[in-house]
Amino acid sequence: MKYCLLTVLLFVSMASSAQSSKSKLKTGADQTELYVPYLKGKKVGMVMNATSTIGNKLSVDSLKSLGIDVQKIFAPEHGFRGDYSNGAKVADGIDPKTGIPLISLYGKHLKPSPEDLAGLDILIFDIQDVGARFYTYISTLHYVMEACEENQLELLLLDRPNPNAFYVDGPVLDEKFKSFIGMHPVPIVHGMTLGEYAQMINGEGWLNKQVQCKLKIIKVANYTHETAYEVPIKPSPNLNTQASIYLYPSLCLFEGTVISQGRGTYHPFQVLGSPELKGKYRFSFKPQSIAGMSESPIHLGKDCYGIDLRNYPVGAIRKSGQLNLKWLIQFYKAYPDKASFFDYKKHPQMGNFDKLAGTDLLKAQIIAGKSEEEIRLSWEPALSQFKLMRKKYLLYP
Repeated sequence: MKYCLLTVLLFVSMASSAQSSKSKLKTGADQTELYVPYLKGKKVGMVMNATSTIGNKLSVDSLKSLGIDVQKIFAPEHGFRGDYSNGAKVADGIDPKTGIPLISLYGKHLKPSPEDLAGLDILIFDIQDVGARFYTYISTLHYVMEACEENQLELLLLDRPNPNAFYVDGPVLDEKFKSFIGMHPVPIVHGMTLGEYAQMINGEGWLNKQVQCKLKIIKVANYTHETAYEVPIKPSPNLNTQASIYLYPSLCLFEGTVISQGRGTYHPFQVLGSPELKGKYRFSFKPQSIAGMSESPIHLGKDCYGIDLRNYPVGAIRKSGQLNLKWLIQFYKAYPDKASFFDYKKHPQMGNFDKLAGTDLLKAQIIAGKSEEEIRLSWEPALSQFKLMRKKYLLYP
Protein backbone atom coordinates (compact mmCIF):
# COMPACT_ATOMS: atom_id res chain seq x y z
CA MET A 1 0.00 0.00 0.00
CA LYS A 2 1.32 3.41 -0.95
CA TYR A 3 2.20 5.57 1.99
CA CYS A 4 0.78 9.00 2.42
CA LEU A 5 0.67 10.92 5.65
CA LEU A 6 -2.87 11.39 6.90
CA THR A 7 -3.15 14.70 8.66
CA VAL A 8 -6.57 15.93 9.54
CA LEU A 9 -6.05 19.34 11.05
CA LEU A 10 -9.21 20.81 12.45
CA PHE A 11 -8.60 24.56 12.44
CA VAL A 12 -10.68 25.97 15.23
CA SER A 13 -9.83 29.32 16.76
CA MET A 14 -9.96 29.77 20.52
CA ALA A 15 -12.37 32.62 20.02
CA SER A 16 -14.88 30.54 18.10
CA SER A 17 -14.64 27.66 20.57
CA ALA A 18 -15.51 30.05 23.38
CA GLN A 19 -18.62 31.28 21.63
CA SER A 20 -21.96 30.07 22.93
CA SER A 21 -24.00 27.46 21.06
CA LYS A 22 -26.40 30.24 20.14
CA SER A 23 -23.76 32.09 18.13
CA LYS A 24 -24.19 32.51 14.41
CA LEU A 25 -23.34 29.54 12.24
CA LYS A 26 -20.32 30.14 9.97
CA THR A 27 -19.34 27.85 7.12
CA GLY A 28 -15.75 26.77 6.76
CA ALA A 29 -15.33 29.07 3.76
CA ASP A 30 -16.56 32.10 5.70
CA GLN A 31 -13.83 31.68 8.33
CA THR A 32 -11.10 33.08 6.09
CA GLU A 33 -8.90 33.98 9.07
CA LEU A 34 -8.38 30.25 9.68
CA TYR A 35 -7.02 29.31 6.26
CA VAL A 36 -6.11 32.33 4.10
CA PRO A 37 -2.70 32.74 5.86
CA TYR A 38 -2.06 29.04 5.15
CA LEU A 39 -2.72 29.57 1.42
CA LYS A 40 -0.41 32.57 1.03
CA GLY A 41 2.44 31.83 -1.36
CA LYS A 42 0.84 28.62 -2.64
CA LYS A 43 -0.44 27.85 -6.14
CA VAL A 44 -4.07 26.88 -5.53
CA GLY A 45 -6.67 24.84 -7.40
CA MET A 46 -10.36 24.91 -6.41
CA VAL A 47 -13.08 22.27 -6.75
CA MET A 48 -16.17 24.43 -6.56
CA ASN A 49 -19.49 25.49 -8.05
CA ALA A 50 -22.09 28.22 -7.62
CA THR A 51 -22.61 27.27 -3.94
CA SER A 52 -18.96 27.99 -3.13
CA THR A 53 -19.28 31.41 -1.57
CA ILE A 54 -17.61 33.59 1.03
CA GLY A 55 -20.33 35.91 2.22
CA ASN A 56 -22.31 36.79 -0.89
CA LYS A 57 -19.43 36.42 -3.37
CA LEU A 58 -18.05 33.36 -5.14
CA SER A 59 -15.13 32.11 -3.08
CA VAL A 60 -12.74 32.26 -6.03
CA ASP A 61 -13.43 35.99 -6.41
CA SER A 62 -13.00 36.59 -2.69
CA LEU A 63 -9.77 34.60 -2.44
CA LYS A 64 -8.31 36.35 -5.49
CA SER A 65 -9.08 39.70 -3.86
CA LEU A 66 -7.29 38.49 -0.72
CA GLY A 67 -4.14 37.80 -2.70
CA ILE A 68 -4.51 34.03 -3.10
CA ASP A 69 -3.00 32.63 -6.31
CA VAL A 70 -5.90 30.55 -7.68
CA GLN A 71 -4.63 28.93 -10.87
CA LYS A 72 -7.33 26.40 -11.81
CA ILE A 73 -11.02 25.72 -11.14
CA PHE A 74 -12.47 22.20 -11.26
CA ALA A 75 -16.23 21.97 -11.87
CA PRO A 76 -18.40 18.95 -10.89
CA GLU A 77 -21.82 17.93 -12.28
CA HIS A 78 -23.97 21.01 -13.11
CA GLY A 79 -20.86 23.07 -13.84
CA PHE A 80 -18.98 25.95 -12.25
CA ARG A 81 -21.96 28.30 -12.24
CA GLY A 82 -24.45 25.50 -11.44
CA ASP A 83 -26.37 26.00 -14.70
CA TYR A 84 -26.00 22.60 -16.38
CA SER A 85 -28.92 20.16 -16.29
CA ASN A 86 -28.78 16.77 -14.61
CA GLY A 87 -26.41 14.54 -16.59
CA ALA A 88 -25.51 17.28 -19.11
CA LYS A 89 -21.97 17.41 -20.48
CA VAL A 90 -19.89 19.99 -18.66
CA ALA A 91 -17.20 21.47 -20.88
CA ASP A 92 -13.71 22.75 -20.08
CA GLY A 93 -13.13 26.44 -20.66
CA ILE A 94 -12.04 29.74 -19.14
CA ASP A 95 -13.85 31.69 -16.44
CA PRO A 96 -14.61 35.00 -18.21
CA LYS A 97 -14.42 37.02 -14.99
CA THR A 98 -11.05 35.86 -13.68
CA GLY A 99 -9.45 34.25 -16.75
CA ILE A 100 -8.80 31.11 -14.70
CA PRO A 101 -8.90 27.79 -16.64
CA LEU A 102 -11.97 25.63 -15.93
CA ILE A 103 -11.66 21.84 -15.92
CA SER A 104 -14.76 19.64 -15.91
CA LEU A 105 -14.95 16.73 -13.47
CA TYR A 106 -18.04 15.20 -15.02
CA GLY A 107 -18.79 12.91 -17.95
CA LYS A 108 -15.74 10.94 -19.10
CA HIS A 109 -13.30 12.98 -16.99
CA LEU A 110 -14.28 12.28 -13.38
CA LYS A 111 -10.83 12.42 -11.81
CA PRO A 112 -8.19 15.17 -12.11
CA SER A 113 -5.22 13.97 -14.16
CA PRO A 114 -1.56 14.60 -13.30
CA GLU A 115 -1.59 17.19 -16.10
CA ASP A 116 -4.60 18.91 -14.52
CA LEU A 117 -2.81 19.16 -11.18
CA ALA A 118 0.64 20.02 -12.49
CA GLY A 119 2.11 23.11 -10.85
CA LEU A 120 -0.40 23.22 -7.98
CA ASP A 121 0.63 23.15 -4.31
CA ILE A 122 -2.81 22.56 -2.79
CA LEU A 123 -6.39 21.85 -3.83
CA ILE A 124 -9.48 23.33 -2.13
CA PHE A 125 -12.81 21.46 -2.06
CA ASP A 126 -15.79 23.71 -1.31
CA ILE A 127 -19.25 22.52 -2.43
CA GLN A 128 -22.69 22.43 -0.80
CA ASP A 129 -23.92 18.84 -0.40
CA VAL A 130 -27.42 17.61 0.50
CA GLY A 131 -26.59 14.35 2.26
CA ALA A 132 -27.88 11.71 -0.18
CA ARG A 133 -25.72 8.87 -1.51
CA PHE A 134 -26.81 9.40 -5.12
CA TYR A 135 -25.98 13.13 -5.09
CA THR A 136 -22.77 12.97 -7.09
CA TYR A 137 -20.64 15.55 -5.28
CA ILE A 138 -19.48 12.87 -2.81
CA SER A 139 -18.31 10.77 -5.76
CA THR A 140 -16.40 13.78 -7.07
CA LEU A 141 -14.89 14.15 -3.59
CA HIS A 142 -13.70 10.54 -3.74
CA TYR A 143 -11.92 11.01 -7.08
CA VAL A 144 -10.40 14.32 -6.02
CA MET A 145 -9.01 12.77 -2.82
CA GLU A 146 -7.57 9.89 -4.81
CA ALA A 147 -5.93 12.23 -7.33
CA CYS A 148 -4.48 14.39 -4.54
CA GLU A 149 -2.83 11.40 -2.90
CA GLU A 150 -1.46 10.07 -6.19
CA ASN A 151 0.03 13.48 -6.98
CA GLN A 152 1.21 14.27 -3.44
CA LEU A 153 -1.13 17.23 -3.06
CA GLU A 154 -2.86 18.34 0.10
CA LEU A 155 -6.65 18.77 0.08
CA LEU A 156 -8.15 21.65 2.07
CA LEU A 157 -11.86 20.99 2.60
CA LEU A 158 -14.02 23.95 3.57
CA ASP A 159 -16.92 22.25 5.33
CA ARG A 160 -20.57 23.24 4.98
CA PRO A 161 -23.71 22.10 6.83
CA ASN A 162 -25.67 19.16 5.49
CA PRO A 163 -29.39 20.11 5.46
CA ASN A 164 -30.28 16.41 5.82
CA ALA A 165 -27.74 15.64 8.54
CA PHE A 166 -30.43 15.05 11.17
CA TYR A 167 -31.10 11.44 10.13
CA VAL A 168 -29.50 8.29 8.72
CA ASP A 169 -31.70 5.89 6.75
CA GLY A 170 -32.07 3.55 3.82
CA PRO A 171 -30.47 0.36 2.51
CA VAL A 172 -26.67 0.23 2.66
CA LEU A 173 -25.21 -0.02 -0.84
CA ASP A 174 -24.31 -3.51 -2.03
CA GLU A 175 -20.98 -3.06 -3.83
CA LYS A 176 -22.32 -5.08 -6.79
CA PHE A 177 -24.25 -1.88 -7.62
CA LYS A 178 -21.33 0.52 -7.22
CA SER A 179 -21.45 3.41 -9.72
CA PHE A 180 -20.92 7.17 -9.89
CA ILE A 181 -24.33 7.59 -8.19
CA GLY A 182 -23.25 5.29 -5.37
CA MET A 183 -19.58 4.53 -4.76
CA HIS A 184 -19.48 3.54 -1.10
CA PRO A 185 -21.26 1.10 1.26
CA VAL A 186 -23.39 3.77 2.93
CA PRO A 187 -27.17 4.15 3.23
CA ILE A 188 -29.17 6.51 1.01
CA VAL A 189 -29.11 9.18 3.74
CA HIS A 190 -25.69 9.16 5.43
CA GLY A 191 -26.15 12.07 7.87
CA MET A 192 -22.66 13.54 7.46
CA THR A 193 -21.08 16.77 6.26
CA LEU A 194 -18.52 16.50 3.47
CA GLY A 195 -15.74 16.98 6.02
CA GLU A 196 -16.99 14.01 8.00
CA TYR A 197 -17.53 12.00 4.84
CA ALA A 198 -13.98 12.71 3.65
CA GLN A 199 -12.65 11.40 6.95
CA MET A 200 -14.69 8.23 6.42
CA ILE A 201 -13.34 7.76 2.88
CA ASN A 202 -9.82 7.95 4.28
CA GLY A 203 -10.44 5.95 7.43
CA GLU A 204 -12.30 3.08 5.78
CA GLY A 205 -9.71 2.68 3.03
CA TRP A 206 -12.13 3.34 0.17
CA LEU A 207 -9.59 5.02 -2.10
CA ASN A 208 -7.68 2.98 -4.67
CA LYS A 209 -5.14 0.66 -2.98
CA GLN A 210 -6.49 1.93 0.37
CA VAL A 211 -4.30 5.02 0.22
CA GLN A 212 -5.11 8.04 2.37
CA CYS A 213 -5.30 11.62 1.20
CA LYS A 214 -3.52 14.35 3.15
CA LEU A 215 -6.52 16.27 4.39
CA LYS A 216 -7.19 19.53 6.23
CA ILE A 217 -10.73 20.45 7.25
CA ILE A 218 -12.07 23.86 8.22
CA LYS A 219 -15.07 23.03 10.38
CA VAL A 220 -18.42 24.80 10.39
CA ALA A 221 -18.63 27.00 13.48
CA ASN A 222 -21.56 26.74 15.90
CA TYR A 223 -23.17 23.77 14.12
CA THR A 224 -24.66 20.44 15.18
CA HIS A 225 -26.38 17.67 13.23
CA GLU A 226 -29.69 18.89 14.55
CA THR A 227 -29.18 22.44 13.25
CA ALA A 228 -31.93 23.35 10.78
CA TYR A 229 -29.98 24.77 7.86
CA GLU A 230 -31.59 26.78 5.06
CA VAL A 231 -29.35 26.41 2.01
CA PRO A 232 -28.81 29.98 0.72
CA ILE A 233 -28.01 29.01 -2.91
CA LYS A 234 -29.67 26.16 -4.75
CA PRO A 235 -27.16 23.28 -4.77
CA SER A 236 -28.21 22.19 -8.29
CA PRO A 237 -30.79 23.37 -10.86
CA ASN A 238 -33.49 20.89 -9.82
CA LEU A 239 -33.10 21.40 -6.08
CA ASN A 240 -34.48 24.91 -6.16
CA THR A 241 -36.34 25.08 -2.83
CA GLN A 242 -35.70 23.94 0.72
CA ALA A 243 -38.69 21.59 0.40
CA SER A 244 -37.13 19.88 -2.62
CA ILE A 245 -33.89 19.36 -0.66
CA TYR A 246 -35.77 17.64 2.16
CA LEU A 247 -37.86 15.54 -0.24
CA TYR A 248 -34.99 14.64 -2.57
CA PRO A 249 -33.69 11.55 -0.69
CA SER A 250 -37.15 9.95 -0.89
CA LEU A 251 -38.19 11.19 -4.34
CA CYS A 252 -34.94 10.59 -6.24
CA LEU A 253 -35.72 6.86 -6.20
CA PHE A 254 -38.53 7.67 -8.64
CA GLU A 255 -35.86 8.51 -11.23
CA GLY A 256 -35.55 4.75 -11.62
CA THR A 257 -39.27 4.41 -12.34
CA VAL A 258 -41.73 5.53 -15.01
CA ILE A 259 -43.11 8.16 -12.62
CA SER A 260 -42.07 11.79 -13.23
CA GLN A 261 -40.57 13.60 -10.24
CA GLY A 262 -41.36 16.99 -11.73
CA ARG A 263 -38.31 17.44 -13.92
CA GLY A 264 -39.42 19.76 -16.68
CA THR A 265 -41.43 21.87 -14.26
CA TYR A 266 -40.40 24.68 -11.93
CA HIS A 267 -41.11 22.47 -8.90
CA PRO A 268 -38.94 19.36 -9.39
CA PHE A 269 -38.81 16.87 -6.53
CA GLN A 270 -42.07 18.28 -5.23
CA VAL A 271 -44.59 16.57 -7.56
CA LEU A 272 -45.06 12.98 -8.75
CA GLY A 273 -47.16 11.69 -11.61
CA SER A 274 -47.62 9.84 -14.90
CA PRO A 275 -49.96 10.08 -17.92
CA GLU A 276 -51.05 6.49 -17.19
CA LEU A 277 -52.60 7.53 -13.87
CA LYS A 278 -55.36 9.72 -15.32
CA GLY A 279 -58.56 9.05 -13.42
CA LYS A 280 -56.72 7.82 -10.33
CA TYR A 281 -55.44 11.25 -9.26
CA ARG A 282 -56.89 14.74 -9.75
CA PHE A 283 -53.70 16.77 -9.56
CA SER A 284 -51.78 17.10 -12.83
CA PHE A 285 -48.72 18.80 -14.32
CA LYS A 286 -47.09 18.85 -17.76
CA PRO A 287 -43.28 18.50 -18.10
CA GLN A 288 -41.73 20.88 -20.62
CA SER A 289 -38.21 21.47 -21.86
CA ILE A 290 -36.55 23.97 -19.49
CA ALA A 291 -33.03 25.09 -20.37
CA GLY A 292 -30.56 24.51 -17.55
CA MET A 293 -33.00 22.31 -15.64
CA SER A 294 -34.44 19.52 -17.80
CA GLU A 295 -34.28 19.72 -21.58
CA SER A 296 -35.76 16.25 -22.23
CA PRO A 297 -37.65 15.06 -19.15
CA ILE A 298 -39.71 11.88 -19.07
CA HIS A 299 -43.30 12.39 -20.35
CA LEU A 300 -42.32 15.60 -22.14
CA GLY A 301 -45.44 17.57 -23.13
CA LYS A 302 -47.84 15.07 -21.56
CA ASP A 303 -50.26 15.65 -18.68
CA CYS A 304 -49.05 13.69 -15.66
CA TYR A 305 -51.48 12.77 -12.89
CA GLY A 306 -50.36 12.20 -9.34
CA ILE A 307 -49.67 14.06 -6.11
CA ASP A 308 -48.58 17.60 -5.23
CA LEU A 309 -46.03 17.75 -2.40
CA ARG A 310 -45.25 21.46 -2.63
CA ASN A 311 -47.08 22.05 0.65
CA TYR A 312 -45.97 18.81 2.26
CA PRO A 313 -45.02 19.47 5.91
CA VAL A 314 -41.32 18.84 5.64
CA GLY A 315 -41.14 19.09 9.40
CA ALA A 316 -42.66 15.60 9.33
CA ILE A 317 -39.42 14.33 7.77
CA ARG A 318 -37.37 15.87 10.57
CA LYS A 319 -39.75 14.37 13.11
CA SER A 320 -39.76 10.85 11.62
CA GLY A 321 -36.07 10.71 10.71
CA GLN A 322 -36.93 8.31 7.91
CA LEU A 323 -37.19 8.08 4.15
CA ASN A 324 -40.77 8.00 2.89
CA LEU A 325 -41.42 4.64 1.19
CA LYS A 326 -45.21 4.99 1.16
CA TRP A 327 -45.20 7.02 -2.06
CA LEU A 328 -43.12 4.42 -3.89
CA ILE A 329 -45.39 1.60 -2.73
CA GLN A 330 -48.50 3.64 -3.52
CA PHE A 331 -47.49 4.51 -7.09
CA TYR A 332 -46.41 0.97 -7.94
CA LYS A 333 -49.80 -0.34 -6.79
CA ALA A 334 -51.65 2.34 -8.77
CA TYR A 335 -49.68 1.98 -12.02
CA PRO A 336 -51.52 -0.22 -14.54
CA ASP A 337 -48.55 -1.61 -16.52
CA LYS A 338 -46.42 -2.94 -13.69
CA ALA A 339 -43.97 -4.68 -16.04
CA SER A 340 -42.77 -1.29 -17.30
CA PHE A 341 -42.69 0.52 -13.93
CA PHE A 342 -38.95 -0.12 -13.39
CA ASP A 343 -38.03 -0.73 -17.04
CA TYR A 344 -35.32 1.85 -17.74
CA LYS A 345 -34.58 0.24 -21.13
CA LYS A 346 -38.04 1.25 -22.35
CA HIS A 347 -37.65 4.88 -21.28
CA PRO A 348 -34.16 6.36 -21.89
CA GLN A 349 -34.90 9.24 -19.50
CA MET A 350 -35.17 6.80 -16.60
CA GLY A 351 -32.29 5.78 -14.38
CA ASN A 352 -31.38 2.33 -13.12
CA PHE A 353 -33.48 1.81 -9.99
CA ASP A 354 -31.13 -0.80 -8.51
CA LYS A 355 -28.15 1.57 -8.77
CA LEU A 356 -30.15 4.36 -7.12
CA ALA A 357 -31.32 2.05 -4.32
CA GLY A 358 -27.87 0.45 -4.06
CA THR A 359 -29.49 -2.99 -4.08
CA ASP A 360 -31.81 -5.16 -6.19
CA LEU A 361 -33.75 -6.20 -3.10
CA LEU A 362 -35.86 -3.02 -2.76
CA LYS A 363 -37.31 -3.37 -6.26
CA ALA A 364 -38.08 -7.05 -5.62
CA GLN A 365 -39.78 -6.13 -2.33
CA ILE A 366 -41.97 -3.47 -3.97
CA ILE A 367 -43.01 -5.92 -6.70
CA ALA A 368 -43.74 -8.61 -4.09
CA GLY A 369 -46.03 -6.25 -2.16
CA LYS A 370 -43.91 -6.11 0.98
CA SER A 371 -44.94 -3.57 3.61
CA GLU A 372 -42.82 -0.59 4.61
CA GLU A 373 -42.14 -2.28 7.96
CA GLU A 374 -40.92 -5.47 6.26
CA ILE A 375 -38.68 -3.49 3.93
CA ARG A 376 -37.14 -1.53 6.79
CA LEU A 377 -36.37 -4.71 8.72
CA SER A 378 -34.34 -5.96 5.75
CA TRP A 379 -31.99 -2.97 6.05
CA GLU A 380 -30.66 -4.39 9.28
CA PRO A 381 -28.13 -5.17 10.62
CA ALA A 382 -26.20 -3.23 7.94
CA LEU A 383 -27.85 0.12 8.76
CA SER A 384 -27.10 -0.11 12.48
CA GLN A 385 -23.53 -1.22 11.73
CA PHE A 386 -23.05 1.82 9.50
CA LYS A 387 -24.39 4.16 12.21
CA LEU A 388 -21.86 2.73 14.66
CA MET A 389 -18.98 3.05 12.18
CA ARG A 390 -20.06 6.58 11.26
CA LYS A 391 -19.54 7.80 14.84
CA LYS A 392 -15.76 7.53 14.45
CA TYR A 393 -15.75 10.30 11.86
CA LEU A 394 -18.19 12.85 13.23
CA LEU A 395 -16.92 16.38 13.76
CA TYR A 396 -20.12 17.83 15.22
CA PRO A 397 -22.46 16.82 18.06
